[in-house]
Amino acid sequence: MNYSQILETEEAISLVKESFQKHLSAKLNLAGVSSPIAVLEGTGINDDLNGVERPVSFPVKALREQRAQVVHSLAKWKRIRLMQMGIEPGRGILTDMRALRPDEEYTNLHSVYVDQWDWEQCIEENERTLVKLKDAVAKVYGSLKETETDVSERYPWIERVLPEEIRFIHSEELLRRYPGLTAKERESEAAKEFGAVFLAGIGGELSDGKPHDGRAPDYDDWSSANEDGYYGLNGDIIVWHPVLECPLELSSMGVRVDSDALIRQLKIMGCQKRSSLLYHKLLLEGRLPQTIGGGIGQSRVCMFMLKKRHIGEVQVGIWSDEQRQNMSVKGVELL
Repeated sequence: MNYSQILETEEAISLVKESFQKHLSAKLNLAGVSSPIAVLEGTGINDDLNGVERPVSFPVKALREQRAQVVHSLAKWKRIRLMQMGIEPGRGILTDMRALRPDEEYTNLHSVYVDQWDWEQCIEENERTLVKLKDAVAKVYGSLKETETDVSERYPWIERVLPEEIRFIHSEELLRRYPGLTAKERESEAAKEFGAVFLAGIGGELSDGKPHDGRAPDYDDWSSANEDGYYGLNGDIIVWHPVLECPLELSSMGVRVDSDALIRQLKIMGCQKRSSLLYHKLLLEGRLPQTIGGGIGQSRVCMFMLKKRHIGEVQVGIWSDEQRQNMSVKGVELL
């Protein structure tokens, strides 16, 4: 990749990020805010993801060597920030998150460095519904569609591939639709068939005795009954990447737990001790607002919009010599 190609890619990345952030902020009534790169250990604020990933941690000299952790995401921090800001229902915040996830396996879609838009919107208690979730999904997807249009107008050779509407399907429905396949194989089939899907109910046990995928117990509500007769008010936006011919998860989002859902999910996961942590106490005491929110991968959105084959084409990361050589053979130079 020569200088002009690198510059053109960087300019295209800026276009994607500026365009998507603008559309998302307008549709969800979000205000941009600053956010932390690290939070203190023992507060319950950091995102535990699937519960097995190791956070990057370090001692803070000024705090008598109390340890801090580089964030995995800002799922819980945002809710505390909304409480501090006193934002009313119908409005929210958007922040530019940077994280390190050293346990990620190297693939075309993963790296140690994670960049995402983290958004959170205050809602009324009676809006903790599937209707509200679907409305938010439609707005996020609409922002993706408008960004794709902006990119194609600037770069006419980049084809628009997103379908007009996103298909909403519960993970239990997906299990029944594709019996005998693994969870990832089911995702692949659905993304290929529909082009864009919102896969709901991530984290709760399905009829085969297993969850579709892991989800922490203390931010998304994956255990409450919903209006469609299933469980869960959360899920993932997954699209079909036409160049790699594989599913690409762009966003994880959902209605957040209330006190009842938190207690229930902590019990399911055997994490009841977390209820004494700062974040959990604030929620159980009724001090945190009811919210809906999620994270949207910036590099993944860029990768999809610009039809890149590797996430290293749209972010500067840490890559092994072997990986660089393998991609170079395929005509791809990692940043």
